[in-house]
Amino acid sequence: MNYSGGAFDAVQKLYKKGMLFGTDTTRQILERLGLPERRLKIIHVAGTNGKGSVCEYLTQILIAAGKSVGTMQSPAVYDYGEQFRINGNPCPEALLEKSFGSALSAAEDLNASGFEVEVAGALLAFKDYGCEYAVIECGMGGKDDATNAISKKELAIITSVGLEHTRYLGHTPGVIAKNKAQIIKNCPAVISSLQPDEVKEYFSGKSVIFVGQPQNTECFGLDGQRFDYGGKTFETAMLGCAQPYNAATAIEAARLLKMDETAIYSGVKAAKLKGRLEVLRTESVTYILDGAHNPASFLPLTDILQRFFKPNETAIVFGCLSDKDVEGNVCALRGLAEKIIAVRPDNPRGMDINKIYAACSKYFSNAAKSESAQSALSEIGDKFKNVVVCGTFTILREAKQWIEKRL
Repeated sequence: MNYSGGAFDAVQKLYKKGMLFGTDTTRQILERLGLPERRLKIIHVAGTNGKGSVCEYLTQILIAAGKSVGTMQSPAVYDYGEQFRINGNPCPEALLEKSFGSALSAAEDLNASGFEVEVAGALLAFKDYGCEYAVIECGMGGKDDATNAISKKELAIITSVGLEHTRYLGHTPGVIAKNKAQIIKNCPAVISSLQPDEVKEYFSGKSVIFVGQPQNTECFGLDGQRFDYGGKTFETAMLGCAQPYNAATAIEAARLLKMDETAIYSGVKAAKLKGRLEVLRTESVTYILDGAHNPASFLPLTDILQRFFKPNETAIVFGCLSDKDVEGNVCALRGLAEKIIAVRPDNPRGMDINKIYAACSKYFSNAAKSESAQSALSEIGDKFKNVVVCGTFTILREAKQWIEKRL
């Protein structure tokens, strides 16, 4: 699907306004569209890390339970349509264009942002398709995120909270948690157990459901893992030490929604997420593509590297956006690879290449810079058995295109 021209191009032009915060504009658009979200059972997911995984687990569980479900997530990793799915597949292009067109018309005099129109348009598309459920991922924070214009929710979920977007959300996990907690509106709330102490303290005593810790985790190399939760054993194809916690969060939410246990097991097993510890193999090289972009989100990747890869057999291609903690991110990778190559993402928010390279040089004796992810991969070639592409989702698409030509 192309998802270009017409309403899609008009929405992208609105993104030039930058980020706009607050829910009033989205609320007005939804009202003008007839409040489509009120025809849907909304599951709203906020958090710093793990949002995408929890959304994917829940989507697959609902599908396995025979439910019709729309899913809105961001960012797109490989294709724009990934952000708007119905029953696990990209939303039909004609339906999404029609819904975006309606949302654009409703927003004509409101000075709306692209994201605000996308939120309203996606909810309209899900309603018009006949979805029963909608799994909606917050864009940033919670309180003033456009998705929080949704007033009627079935369930709110808050995944792991850490430091990100501190300029907008606050400078401590506790303050950020208060922002994200604003998605809880007259609905049950499920809180991941993978939280800093001050976040746990903030939610303690509030009417929320804390997820228990998964037990007996057993990793199958790069092919997935098994864990116990709530008296049952589950399997997931998704990698990383955080995935049992993410899956347990989705399991707790699904049980609260009274989904069948067989569907919960099947959904957890079926879940896959693009650009999160995604493994691609050629005859001579194993590649891992990971969109980790804040220090806490690197923990699953570094766990995999420490357990299964030898540093002298591993190279890293690293990019970073200008609003990220480049030193903290590179430091998380220190000692886990022989070589690192800095690249500037082909994105308006891409960090200056010299600043990325300076951070890489500080923590790696063998550091270089290259003009793109593809040129970096070409330079590495078959010199290393393992190659990791990470630091931002925005370099993964071109990296995967290069790798797939070698499969």
